[in-house]
Amino acid sequence: METDMPSDTYRWLALYYDRLFEFRRPFDVARQYIVAPLLHEVRSACDLCCGTGTLALDLAQSGIRVYAVDLSPDMVRIARRKVRAAGLPVRVLRADMRDFRLPQPVDLITCEFDALNHVPTKGDLRKVLRCAARALRPGGYFTFDVNNLAAFEHIWSKTWFIDRDPVAIVMRGNHRRGSSRASIDVEWFIRKGKVWTRHHEHIEEVCWTPAEIRQAFTAAGFDHVRCWDAAPFFNDGMTSPGCRTFWRARKKPTEMA
Repeated sequence: METDMPSDTYRWLALYYDRLFEFRRPFDVARQYIVAPLLHEVRSACDLCCGTGTLALDLAQSGIRVYAVDLSPDMVRIARRKVRAAGLPVRVLRADMRDFRLPQPVDLITCEFDALNHVPTKGDLRKVLRCAARALRPGGYFTFDVNNLAAFEHIWSKTWFIDRDPVAIVMRGNHRRGSSRASIDVEWFIRKGKVWTRHHEHIEEVCWTPAEIRQAFTAAGFDHVRCWDAAPFFNDGMTSPGCRTFWRARKKPTEMA
């Protein structure tokens, strides 16, 4: 089984992510329930798998000192460009979510848009949670969302087409029923003048049961574990109950994970 996370997988996704994927609203709504109640105690935060840096900049606009971490060099480059343009206190770091380290502990770590599902193996969940615990101050919180098996079975088996001139993509999902793994093959069609070029990206995800996530939290030294079904936040007719879950847990105040 593949255990490496190729850093160049998201080259084309990084370049056109902000143009193609305009679905922040449900995550903004979820954040109001899950993260906003914590923000009065948050002075520093890390957005893990930050992508193009949108959430990191949103947190920084609230006066929070932010680290933004991503493995993709293209995502990191775009995030740094956006940070320079905004002039906000965000430090962008390139690192793997399974072994990242921050210069200082933070009060909050976020990881959105099912980024955690992109680790190569189920066992990597514990690695990520241990790193998150190490990066948090005692009493700090880790929040993330994940796709569940229901999403693989009901959503990932479909084909989608998105057209945002000068780029169009066809996404073909693949999932073997009952398997904890799924993948998407993305065909990119990019126009420069009258010429179109075609590129291919292959993206994989892995999922866990709620019991596996709770066990991994406990093993990493977290408590106060809570979860929310994403369907009420999305309310989009596609994200049915059980497809996606938001999680939040606290690093134990008196124990170092």
